[in-house]
Amino acid sequence: MKKNPLFVCITLLSAIQLKAQMPALVEVAQFGKFQPIGLAVSKAGRIFVTFPKREQYEFGLAEIKDGKRVPYPDTVWNKYDTLNTAEHFTNVQALWTDKENKLWVLDPANPSGGPTIPEGVKLLKIDIDSNRVERIYRFEDLRREQTALNDVRIDNERQLAYLSDPKQACIVVLNLKTGKSRLVLKNEPSTKADTTFVLNIDGKDVINQEGKAFSSNVNGLAFYNDYLFFRPINQTKLYRISASYLADSTLSGSQLTQRVEHIDDVGVSHGMIADEKGNIYLSDSPDNAIRYVTRNGTLKVLIEDKRLTWPDSFAIGPDNYLYVTCSQINRTPAYNNGEDRVEYPFRLFKVKLPE
Repeated sequence: MKKNPLFVCITLLSAIQLKAQMPALVEVAQFGKFQPIGLAVSKAGRIFVTFPKREQYEFGLAEIKDGKRVPYPDTVWNKYDTLNTAEHFTNVQALWTDKENKLWVLDPANPSGGPTIPEGVKLLKIDIDSNRVERIYRFEDLRREQTALNDVRIDNERQLAYLSDPKQACIVVLNLKTGKSRLVLKNEPSTKADTTFVLNIDGKDVINQEGKAFSSNVNGLAFYNDYLFFRPINQTKLYRISASYLADSTLSGSQLTQRVEHIDDVGVSHGMIADEKGNIYLSDSPDNAIRYVTRNGTLKVLIEDKRLTWPDSFAIGPDNYLYVTCSQINRTPAYNNGEDRVEYPFRLFKVKLPE
């Protein structure tokens, strides 16, 4: 059926007006060929970014000062040392700043996305004011060679950390007092990727040279109002579970599964974060966008911009801006028959939060 030209014009005009109402995407820093992944912003506005161990590598964790990368907390931690992975960064992934102004640094110790080095797996608690490492969690009660920890959120009230482990398709609950951890929701529908779901970004399926499609089980996390929000990348559903259930070690696996809530179908997403109002922000690679689910369950678009190529990790600054790294994973040689299609330099952006 032929479309009415007037209807087409009105639709296009509405789309243009909607985009004009979106906030601007502001460039914060450039990183050359160093790929940014994890991100955190302190209460005072200090910016921290992680850089995974790849071919282009200088150090794993940096504070961004005047647009430049400065090794954090010092050069010693950032010295790559295969003989002493326990006391040096191996492949820093995720960051989080908690209510007590501590910086949490997750090192899954799987350089170049390869096998995990058990002795290198760690979660650091750093006092941002003094830049001092206060405690290191080693996960020695886990079979660390089987892990690939990805994201972390801190529950200060319960003194728990929640971590995603895509490799094992589970959530890790870490007791911050005892250092003991346990696996929950392993290989459940809410943590397991849909193996038939192939990402298509920039008009191209994200498939490596061996013909294997990119796939990730439970990945990004968000925490708000005593609820942990989570989801696999290769799915479209967003889930949550009450932290009171995660803290209850007497609940069986099936009892926990029954307490998982399906919030909405939100499309493809990598990183997530919650603001103080309860909005859950989700990256959207296929549409080069950032979306969010409001407290009443409405799915909205915050911004669309072609520069948002694989928006990865989020942080919220005291300036009421949402900060985001763009890792361009789909453009790396691994998913382009060896051709590097990354648009350099890698960048860090920010966008104003909704009123």
